[in-house]
Amino acid sequence: MALVEESAGYLDGAGREESRQLRRAAAMAYASESMRLTTRLMQMASWLLLQRAVNEREMTMAQAASEKHRVRLARQEVACAPELFEELPQRLRDLSFKSMRLQARILHLDQSLFAGHTRESLDEPSPIARQVERLRVAFAAH
Repeated sequence: MALVEESAGYLDGAGREESRQLRRAAAMAYASESMRLTTRLMQMASWLLLQRAVNEREMTMAQAASEKHRVRLARQEVACAPELFEELPQRLRDLSFKSMRLQARILHLDQSLFAGHTRESLDEPSPIARQVERLRVAFAAH
């Protein structure tokens, strides 16, 4: 969420000023890249909110898996040619790279969490979740 806030602050402030000083082709690339950055960040934030809901037991893993289709997690590269990307303000490029690295990590987590799971296996608590529940019950009894 810090990256979302940092990006929003930049795009609404200094980024707006920097984009006005770009030549036409670079300004179009700036617009495309800023839209892609924003979209990428919102998709990741949505995925993270789903995972938080599972962790806080507001929904099951099966429910998260069924809601996950609404979150389009796909690897996105930069929106323009590399030489045009180099003309963009350094801060926008840095934010784009940070978001792509975070996206790669989230894609890896997503694959790890959901790979090989059937709908039925997602409905069953994991062995770890069962152990945690046993501990919770044991400590609640005292």
